[in-house]
This record gives sequence, C-alpha cells and structure tokens, in this order.
Amino acid sequence: MLKSDGAGADTGQWDVGVVGGGPAGLMAAEAAAEAGARVVVFERMASAGRKFLLAGKGGLNLTHAEALERFHSRFDQPRLQPVLDDFPPRAIRAWAADLGIPTITGSSSRVFPEDYKSAPLLRRWLVRLRSLGVVVKVRHRWCGGLEPGHLQFETPSGVVTVQTRAMVLALGGASWPQLGSDGTWVAGMEGQGVSISARAASNCGIEVPWSEFLRAHHAGAPLKSVMAWVDGGARRKGESILSEYGLEGGLIYALGAELRAALGCRETVALHLDLAPDVEQAQLARALAKPRGKRTLASHLQRQAGLAGVKVALLHELLPREAMQDPVRLAAGIKDLSVSVSGTRPVSEAISTAGGVRFEGLDEGLMLSSRPGVFCAGEMLDWDAPTGGYLLSACLASGRWAGRHAAAWRA
Repeated sequence: MLKSDGAGADTGQWDVGVVGGGPAGLMAAEAAAEAGARVVVFERMASAGRKFLLAGKGGLNLTHAEALERFHSRFDQPRLQPVLDDFPPRAIRAWAADLGIPTITGSSSRVFPEDYKSAPLLRRWLVRLRSLGVVVKVRHRWCGGLEPGHLQFETPSGVVTVQTRAMVLALGGASWPQLGSDGTWVAGMEGQGVSISARAASNCGIEVPWSEFLRAHHAGAPLKSVMAWVDGGARRKGESILSEYGLEGGLIYALGAELRAALGCRETVALHLDLAPDVEQAQLARALAKPRGKRTLASHLQRQAGLAGVKVALLHELLPREAMQDPVRLAAGIKDLSVSVSGTRPVSEAISTAGGVRFEGLDEGLMLSSRPGVFCAGEMLDWDAPTGGYLLSACLASGRWAGRHAAAWRA
C-alpha cells in the first residue's frame, strides 16, 4: 500500500477510520468493529498505546469504585454524563475481566488490574482488535483533513490517501509530546472552523517561590494529611509533595481548575493550607500556650500540635518570626497558612490537558455538526477531571460512544 515514490493510496474501502491509537482510539475501534464496521486505526508513533503503557508504570489506575453520583461530580462537563453512564466503572471492570485481566479496588477506591500492570492488558486488547478484523497502521501522521472520504497521512514512504465512510478523531491532549500527544492538531482544526477552547495544563504541579533553604532541605518531602482550598472554593483533604518549584500531587491536582481560573485573573493566587485539619484552632492555641521549658520550638510543636518536618519548615518559611512565638497567631497560621502561587507547570509536564473541541459543536453522538461523519473522542474534547481513574474512564467511555455512533452513521 505504501509506495516508495512518496505517494500512495489505500484502495480498500474502510467503514470507519480511527485517527489515534491511544485508549480512546482503540476503544472506538473496538466498538465500531463490534457493530459490524470494517475499521482501520492510524497511529503516528511506532506502536499504539504508548501513553497507556506509561500511565501504568506506577500502577494502571483504570477507573474508580465510588458511588456514581460522586463519580460524575469529578468531571466539569455535564455533556459527559450520558457517555459515562453508557460505560460506567463496573462496565470497565467487566471489560477488563473479559480480556482476562481481573481488577482490584485499593484503599482509596481506585481500581487497578490485579497485577497493577498495563502491558498485559494492552497486549490482550490488541489481540482482541485483530480478532475483530481491526487493522492498526503505525507511523501514519494525519495531515489534518476533515473529509472522511479522503484522508491523508504522512508516512516514512510518503503521503498516503485513505478512503473511509466515517472517521473518529482521538488525537489526545498536549501533555505527553514525546509519546505523540503534542496538540499540533489544534491549529489545523481551528483553521477549518472547528471551535476549540484554549488548552491548559491540568493535573500538574504549581509554582511557589520557595527560599533556597526550603528547597535544599525539604524538596521531595511528602506533605500528608492537610486541607487545602482557594478563596471561595471547597476545602479538600489529601496529600501533596513539596518540590523544588512548588507543590505537586493529588491534592494539588484536585484544585487545579480553581487555581487556573484564579491565575487567569491575577498574577498570584493564595492557596490556603490547614496543617492540622483534625484539630480545632482554639484547642491548638491552648496547647501551644503551655510552657515549653527548655524544649525547642520544633519539639514543642511536635508535642503539642503533632507537627514536624516539612510542616514546621513551612511555618518558618511563611509566618513572620514574631507569629512563631505567639500561640494564638501560630495556631491561626497552622489552620490557615497562605501559600503564594505564581503559576502552573508547563503543559509538557502535566498529566493531562484541559480544553479542546467544544461540545457546542458536537451532536449527541460526538459528531462534529459542521463535518458530517467526523467524530471526536478522548482528551481532545473540552472536559477536565482529576487523577484517580477518572481520566482513563472518560477516554474509554467517549471512545466507545464515538465508535459506536460512527459505525451507525456509516450504515
């Protein structure tokens, strides 16, 4: 099919062409093939599922086992609810089990493969796709056309033209450029009139101008059991890590949307930390007012407030010296320590990206209203969610939804 003269054509008539071999694209291919469509997947990298494999490096978090109402609340896009209901967490677990991959639920209700690995699941998934007749073509970079009957791809052997009746775009965000998700598709689609909201780093660290002392002595230290909030926002309890550039971790990721919105209006934003969320401020003040004798302040804080290590270091970093000697002001600082956030880390370092193809330009089947036969799925859509299995859940669910509707449309 590929000619060495720099031009080529795929003369086979495909029902559905899927552009992107990540979780959303592979699920779209599976759904379309199960509906009877002849499906081809185009992946720009040398193999499919590279980001999926990397996501499983520390344990593949497939989905989350919490109650559905709470599960839905994690997503900022109401239009996703019917899509998520169509392929909810229990269905994702059943799908994995059908591949021969049993799942377990962790203490935080996160769902993982029993062996925590992504490679075995991906291998079995690709075998299933082949059994359904799905063809995966690698090293095919989409040239940007939005006409299903005339798709063009750059390949090592030149430009290839492919004919499909429908197409599903699952091009990813921009958070892992080295794995193929670089967001370069945005300019091309905007140039063809597709409305796209600005991409932004999501589930990423925040920047705080720490002192050299704090960076040198506490970078990498976990900040456990703290409450955090942005002015006017909900309080969240969890953990984070103090890094050389600021803070990162699940608690910070959960506040990402609020921090981005606030940073869009001003240069710095106050992130509030409660370092002792299980103790009332008045109780802390009384405990800290007790005579400390010859004990150091650090020993006094550990004995009376249960604070040590990086938490004490943060108090020294952010409170005036005189406040450290005043039990009432110190207790107030422990319960509401203001951290000045100057920005978020670059998109290239983020776990995911917010923004993308606006739902206003899509019909109920995730087809572009302005481009009949062109469907979108996965992280390229305009939605956001924290880590914890939510990102992968939505990619799988939207891929399944778009693939099934693409197969129905071509018929």
